[in-house]
Amino acid sequence: MKKNLISRQTLVTRAAALAAVALLGTQIAACTTTSPNAQGSDVMSSTNKHATTNSQADSVLSRLYTTANGSRDLVARAKGVLVFPSVLNAGFVVGGQYGEGVLRTGGGRPLGYYNIASASVGFQAGAQSRALIILFMTDEALQKFQNSQGWTAGVDATVALAKIGANGAVDTNTAQQPIIGFNLTNAGLMAGASIEGTKITKQNN
Repeated sequence: MKKNLISRQTLVTRAAALAAVALLGTQIAACTTTSPNAQGSDVMSSTNKHATTNSQADSVLSRLYTTANGSRDLVARAKGVLVFPSVLNAGFVVGGQYGEGVLRTGGGRPLGYYNIASASVGFQAGAQSRALIILFMTDEALQKFQNSQGWTAGVDATVALAKIGANGAVDTNTAQQPIIGFNLTNAGLMAGASIEGTKITKQNN
């Protein structure tokens, strides 16, 4: 009986994940107005795509610095800075998220390029976009991330989401954690938003 229950739960989870990916792809496609002929000319080489990602990452970090006092110092001290300039969340009952980003040193040198993806079940309407910044403050935390074949927040490591104090600065306790995360929208930092279950994998190129 237990085996049957586990099997059913596994099937439901897999079905939800597949539905989320399909739904997210449909919604992204619906937002695309480029004609088939134009799409061929719009395909960027990996070099150009990475240059765009880095430029967008610079803009995101600039917004972070003006939003959270003390964040510039944290980034400078970080052993690794993972920036996803745009993470798209889409869905209704079954949802998913996807984004592309860059891992850098605290000084800004690129170390690699990554994808972020996850599926979820629960009420969620429409599509939303946000930037995600993850700071690896220790060599150990960074090495574990780089050596992983697929790193999941909340499973492979705990990510302490940044809290902002009354003075507008990053909370002292947060700043002492080995891995710190920031969810950033056009309106500012997202309070109470979790990134647990978010899977991050390295791009092949």
